[in-house]
Amino acid sequence: MMRRLIVTSCSVLVVPERGLCRVEADQDILVEDGVIAWLGPAGSGPDPAGAETVDGTGMVAVPGLVNAHTHGPMVLMRGAAEDVSVEAWFNERVWPMEVNLTPDDVGLGAELACAEMLLSGVTAFADHYFHAERIAQAAVRTGIRADIAPTYFSSRGRAALEESAATAAALHGTGGGRITASLGPHAPYTVDDADLTRVAELAREMGVRVHIHAAEHLEQTESSLARRGVTPIGVLEQTGVLDAGALIAHGCGITAADLPLLEAHRDRTGVACCPKVYLKHALNPLTPVRSLLEAGVAVGAGTDGAAGHNTLDVWEAMRLIALTQKQAERDATWMTVSDTLRLATHGGARALGLGDRIGALEPGRAADIVLVDLGGPHCRPVHDPLAALVYSARASDVRTVLVDGRVVVRDGRLLTVDLPGLLAEIEARVPALLDTSHGTAVQHYAP
Repeated sequence: MMRRLIVTSCSVLVVPERGLCRVEADQDILVEDGVIAWLGPAGSGPDPAGAETVDGTGMVAVPGLVNAHTHGPMVLMRGAAEDVSVEAWFNERVWPMEVNLTPDDVGLGAELACAEMLLSGVTAFADHYFHAERIAQAAVRTGIRADIAPTYFSSRGRAALEESAATAAALHGTGGGRITASLGPHAPYTVDDADLTRVAELAREMGVRVHIHAAEHLEQTESSLARRGVTPIGVLEQTGVLDAGALIAHGCGITAADLPLLEAHRDRTGVACCPKVYLKHALNPLTPVRSLLEAGVAVGAGTDGAAGHNTLDVWEAMRLIALTQKQAERDATWMTVSDTLRLATHGGARALGLGDRIGALEPGRAADIVLVDLGGPHCRPVHDPLAALVYSARASDVRTVLVDGRVVVRDGRLLTVDLPGLLAEIEARVPALLDTSHGTAVQHYAP
């Protein structure tokens, strides 16, 4: 039997691939079997008889936000590695704490991450972490959409690479199609060229992308040039990763010479910009968003892990992208509210390779719909709803969330997770998770 649902009398954020976004008032959205079947003026569409009704009166319907790069289970380390250099963050805090993680811990952290994202209107995320199968299970349980990349370091050996690829293959397409997978080599400085070449071969064979950290900041690029005579992006080109299709995390060290390489693969390459962590770690410069977009490369908004970003709030991430890009370019007219909303929705969808499936509210796309209330005092008066969404709206303004046409958040309440029970389990594990007295780490940061 067909599942039907109708969102009635809402305003709708229209996000075109380029140009100005706009808000259309008093619209209905009819959903059939998880797909938007019709959208138009309220009361003028097909007969909604038998459809579940979601009242959108006074709400703005926006495409589900996309978190283009995160490490979901790292919510377990939220606030546990502050006011340190990036080297100390990895070597003295985070990577030693990760030694303590069990698969059960990863599952708990992933479930909390999914809950946080859904409550804030994030309906899809790209994850890069260990025990990927536990992350997928949490995503399926909570009802979110996810692209999951099992993390791989060359120090684990070639057998582990093949195992991580097998895990990705097993996950791809599960959860009724809501779970996709990518291969997850950590970075060019932790994965050698032979392994990157093998990853690219496997990705092409499997029909998936490669999610990888690369050119995270300028010092990494300069180190690569000094040691190897090639930039990290050049390494991805030489090993075939760009040809296979890549989601590049951060890219702050992308140079002018890298842009033609990325442009040549723009149909299957995306970059995730996560500005809060660059500001916290005093990294320079920022992701060159303007140059990437001019080259036709998809750019999405990401949070990175909560051990650095503290939240998985894409509203915060996209706002910081707008502000920091204006400052970096010394141009107040750049990174408009339309450009910013597109990064957090359609841009992120493209970066995940899902640009024809999510990222906009249009017939034929998956019904990933978020109803936002702009009625709070921090948003009023609403002279420009686009500006309100970018610069005033908060995660707590999200009222209702649908993923694949299924209501997972209603009136600000998550329907798929026992949050008190989950938090109690996590709190019981915290002391063991934060213990670094063992003196070991999953890896050493020395790019």
